[in-house]
Amino acid sequence: MQLDLNLLAALDALLEEGSVAGAADRLHVTAPAMSRSLGRIRRTTGDQILVRTGRTMTPTPYALAVREQVHALLQQVQGVLAPSRELDLATLERTFTLRWHDSLVALAGPALLAAVREQAPGVRLRFVAESAVDTPGLRRGEVDLEANANPPDAADVRAERVAETPQVVVVRADHPLSRGQAMTAERYAAADHVAVSRRGNLAGVIDEALAGLGLARRVVATVPSEAAALEFVRGSELVVTVPESTTRHALAALGLVALPLPLELPPAPVFLSWHQRYDTDRAHTWLRDLARAALSAPPLPTRAPAAKARTN
Repeated sequence: MQLDLNLLAALDALLEEGSVAGAADRLHVTAPAMSRSLGRIRRTTGDQILVRTGRTMTPTPYALAVREQVHALLQQVQGVLAPSRELDLATLERTFTLRWHDSLVALAGPALLAAVREQAPGVRLRFVAESAVDTPGLRRGEVDLEANANPPDAADVRAERVAETPQVVVVRADHPLSRGQAMTAERYAAADHVAVSRRGNLAGVIDEALAGLGLARRVVATVPSEAAALEFVRGSELVVTVPESTTRHALAALGLVALPLPLELPPAPVFLSWHQRYDTDRAHTWLRDLARAALSAPPLPTRAPAAKARTN
């Protein structure tokens, strides 16, 4: 029996994408070519692999049973056939795509780029914005590294918790909450809030914590980035609750202050995620090490804004 290893790659793509068109895009072939590959796979295995149910394709029980095995076999084949050589950073020419939360790009992106340029001047970094919906960028090979607060739920995507930071309440320097008596959960809940959510969610863990105390807050707006939220706050009596480390560098420049959050909440985590296909990729391992160091480094201290001289 003669086996075509291209069919193994096609089968893996079909099982991952669940459609002929998706598998074709993943392997950069035409849809008719992928359809022919599916026909050959069906004849070889004696199974339909994918069957149409309405407008979608559903994997057969056999396909579900062998999906993980097929993926593992493909990884082994690629490892055997890939040339094994030492990584030469001085001559490395490669572009890495990173989908990071915007605040993490601002916090750790400059340090990562500086380290990359020093060690491997031929390497380029593409930071792309997060989407409002979850995307399979890591699994498709479109994204090399993700960094955000959410661990992936896919079995073939690795995730490492590289940092964490407490949540703080940010207000303008002369905000009523920053003066006088200490801020309580009641005073915090009574303020008008702007929330940061790339999906536009008006409620979250903060509201659950307040509900446990018999309190509720009013979120008057949501914005997709922390930078935008800080602009809303600096010119109003709105408050925003954000991770301390990702906004510390911007507070002094914007005339804002951070106050302790009067709620018992766990610190906000930072996860670094990548697809398992890159576990043994030496260049990718090198980049992960640099990204891990940049994301886990403590933020630089910021100077308090100079006090303005009083005039009579």
